[in-house]
Amino acid sequence: MPQFVQPFEFSEDALRLREFIFEYWTSRKVAPNLRNIFEAIGLDRRRTQKALKELQLGIIVVVNQESQNCDILKAPPFSSFPSQAELYIDGEFHSYIGCASEAMAVSNMPPFQDKECRIESFCACCLAPITIIDKAFKMMSCDPEGVLWHVNKNPWDWGNVDMGSMCDSMNFVLDAEHARNYEMQTGTRGVFCSIEAGKEFVRYTATIRMHDYNWPAGIMDPPAIIERFRSLGCDVSVWGA
Repeated sequence: MPQFVQPFEFSEDALRLREFIFEYWTSRKVAPNLRNIFEAIGLDRRRTQKALKELQLGIIVVVNQESQNCDILKAPPFSSFPSQAELYIDGEFHSYIGCASEAMAVSNMPPFQDKECRIESFCACCLAPITIIDKAFKMMSCDPEGVLWHVNKNPWDWGNVDMGSMCDSMNFVLDAEHARNYEMQTGTRGVFCSIEAGKEFVRYTATIRMHDYNWPAGIMDPPAIIERFRSLGCDVSVWGA
């Protein structure tokens, strides 16, 4: 489980593979497969498997561990399968985004910084459409106004297997009433805040991903994460904190 994994350094294979995955996905709009990786950076099957396992432990990717072909399911912000957020670049569909949190950060990736990034999402409660336009990590517009960022899984359970369930718990809602209605639908309790506050939560990732070749592996530290929510003005009492 990723919780409380001690800090570690990625191998050079993992660093090269991480850089290639993001460059490939931003330009091709899909995840690379084994052949793409081998032809581009020379990693064979075994070295790719090992590097992907490092990246998954460091909260960079989610890989189908049962797949013989190392299927990459997520490399946040990107998702290989339909999600609650769609990214449009200059009006054209680019890819699915893994969660509402990543939707707030994607516009600061170097290949996108000079482009208009439109996120088409929906209220987790009633499925009403939500459109957010960002450029270089600055929100240009949100329709409707007053949309909230909502997280309904306790950080102590974010990394039970991989980051997949964490991503699934991060959504947009129209307002506080819709947040509570969604919690009733799912039998959960969560926290919510404004999109502006949510962007502060993801600022570190937004400013380091693809900007620094050597950015370190992530760690899952539930107490620190909960304290971060508290610092943003979230009521975290529902998580026993």
